Amino acid sequence: MYALLQTLISRGWVRTDVTGSLYGIGIHALLTGTSYLDSDPRVRLVRPYLDEASQALGETIHMARLDGRDVAYLATRESHEYLRTISRVGRRLPAHVGALGKALLAERPDGDLPEGPYRALTPNTRTSREALAADLAGVRARGWSIDREEGVLGIVGFGFALRYDTPAQDAISCSVPVARLSAAHEERIVAVMRETRAKIEARAPGGGGGSVHWRS
Repeated sequence: MYALLQTLISRGWVRTDVTGSLYGIGIHALLTGTSYLDSDPRVRLVRPYLDEASQALGETIHMARLDGRDVAYLATRESHEYLRTISRVGRRLPAHVGALGKALLAERPDGDLPEGPYRALTPNTRTSREALAADLAGVRARGWSIDREEGVLGIVGFGFALRYDTPAQDAISCSVPVARLSAAHEERIVAVMRETRAKIEARAPGGGGGSVHWRS
């Protein structure tokens, strides 16, 4: 193990302190992750539309990809209302707690859902399989997901699966503080994000994202 660690240190994958007894992820891992994002054709396709949606709404816009039971954040455009920028790129969140994950879970049969109970991040998190399945039925009926303080207290999210793959692997979302969310603003968010999704899917290989879909 020591010899392996020394090799990883020399290659930049692992770093160590002056004592050689503490180890952490090295800078080469960051560079590899950045290369992944830069080379991914889906991320390159979506990025300009994230900018467009963020400018139109003045809110934070995310893109994420389903990875097992989690979603991994691939791109973020922060709201200009925030005094400081907090990038989520590279972070993971359980799929059952957020708008992004629920939009993607709704693209799959409920039989694929793991047995509960699920981990709660806030008092509003749906922790049972039955409650999550009922929520996903609503997502399918609407065509987008809603996360009302289920992942982060004080934040509401609206998620939209990108259906250029079947089933969808990627999704976009808009996150807005509860204090700034009125009925009119919610309606505008949904309208802008639906239009953004349509633009992305139309630009994806295949012109329209593949097969005809029943969701609005």
